[in-house]
Amino acid sequence: AAGCGGDSSAVADRLAAGVTAIYSNAEAFAAVKEGGEVVTWGHADFGGDSSAVADRLAAGVTAIYSNHAAFAAVKEGGEVVTWGDADYGGDSSAVADRLAAGVTAIYSSDAAFAL
Repeated sequence: AAGCGGDSSAVADRLAAGVTAIYSNAEAFAAVKEGGEVVTWGHADFGGDSSAVADRLAAGVTAIYSNHAAFAAVKEGGEVVTWGDADYGGDSSAVADRLAAGVTAIYSSDAAFAL
């Protein structure tokens, strides 16, 4: 279905070149481009809308992890950026100080992330 990520036309121009990896969850997608920019589409509540953290996803992302309804990106230097449904770990503001640097891997379950 289009609302679940089946329609990427809104970001097609940004996906036309330079995509190095694509990640998914139940209803959204996240593409990493050369240089580490992230482009998202799909159901907004599941992370298809990353506008709240877009400035932090503009460059430097090296890996993305996902669960049922959220994404977590690791940037160069180990900063973690999360977005998507807060009940699934999409809002990490309560532990942001612990995610500012040094993270090398993230583990995910259906509903949470762990370092």
